[in-house]
Amino acid sequence: MDTISYFKERFEQMQSDSVCEHVKGIRDEAFSEFAQSGIPTVKHEEWKYTRINDFFNKDYHFSTDLSEQAFTIQDLEALQLPGHEDANLIVFVNGHYHSELSHTRSEELEILPLQEAAHNQFAPIVEKHLGHSADYHKDGVNALNTAFIQEGVFVHVQKGRTAKHPIYLYNITDARNGNIFAQPRVLVHVAENAHVQMVETFSTLGADESFTNQVIEMAVEKNAVLEFYKIQNDAPNSTVVSTTHVHQVGTSIANVITISLSGGLVRNNLNMVMSAPNSLANLYGLYLQNGHTHVDNHTVVDNREPNCVSNELYKGILDDHATGVFNGKIFVRQIAQKTNAYQSNKNILLSENASVNTKPQLEIFADDVRCSHGCTVGQLDEEALFYMKSRGISDKTAKALLLQGFALDILEKIKPSAIRLYVDELVQKQLSL
Repeated sequence: MDTISYFKERFEQMQSDSVCEHVKGIRDEAFSEFAQSGIPTVKHEEWKYTRINDFFNKDYHFSTDLSEQAFTIQDLEALQLPGHEDANLIVFVNGHYHSELSHTRSEELEILPLQEAAHNQFAPIVEKHLGHSADYHKDGVNALNTAFIQEGVFVHVQKGRTAKHPIYLYNITDARNGNIFAQPRVLVHVAENAHVQMVETFSTLGADESFTNQVIEMAVEKNAVLEFYKIQNDAPNSTVVSTTHVHQVGTSIANVITISLSGGLVRNNLNMVMSAPNSLANLYGLYLQNGHTHVDNHTVVDNREPNCVSNELYKGILDDHATGVFNGKIFVRQIAQKTNAYQSNKNILLSENASVNTKPQLEIFADDVRCSHGCTVGQLDEEALFYMKSRGISDKTAKALLLQGFALDILEKIKPSAIRLYVDELVQKQLSL
């Protein structure tokens, strides 16, 4: 059975699900898009440097295939982030929301199943924002997640409130009893004058293959502030396609920081849609890869209104046979005069076998803007290494210190102290400092 036929059979099996007409319509349209587009190959320009189709030719289980879930609270405890005692927890296991493992501590938040939100007072929000990412991803992978929306999560930050506790979002794949295909789905609504911090991680248990195709869509209203931190430190047997879609529907601030440290194949799609004037968006990324890992960061900043500012800086360190991709696009619509948009990608290759493909892009249709983009690929500064070693510092330590300094621009953007310390330790371990 080919890939499309396999998923068509699965899709037909879930047609009896009780969902609202709007969600059902989105799912039907998405599956038609998937059936038409299929899985992208390297002939697809947006997937030119990332071979994803081979990962679909495996015998995967959906979590519903398994008669019982072996994942326990004890398994979760081993994966907890520092500060989890004072955080709101959202736990996905094999793509399904587990309310019994999740916990809401902040009264400023409402966290509930997406299907429930589509039927209550949040239905207009769901109808307006669910599926908006499809406007920016015309490929079968994104459509596949939308076609199989089931046990997703809706997060609402109340108007005029600051969430006292951060949200920790765990994407966990339990591959101890077979290959797992997981598709978590989250919709976040940050209401007017609200403020929230979110931290997201990916973890795989077991030695079998795991494939996580995740989509999180976030709508940020007027005078709201969103801080979003993605930490990827997964197993070599994992494949992750993660789409983060931020829609600034009101004049707002959105900060997104992506840290990719390990995992077999990682593809990150980040969209910042600036649909209100005077909005600010900050996109920062750090990827440290070794072995035979592959990380691909695709970003889009869409300036749809005037007087917006975006800052984008991604840094990469690649060793051994690791490969990296950076593809950043900035769009400035004709109406978006007075736009300030900056984009930079800097890379260090530590091995002759490591490689990176970088492609920063600008498409500007306005005439009164200030935009820049650039990229660099190089090695460690030999003069700096010589100077440090002449002061008695070993070669290994000197290299690690220089690399840590290179990464500092990104690490210092992490505001929660517990998460900053946690990421610092992961980076130091990766750099053998």
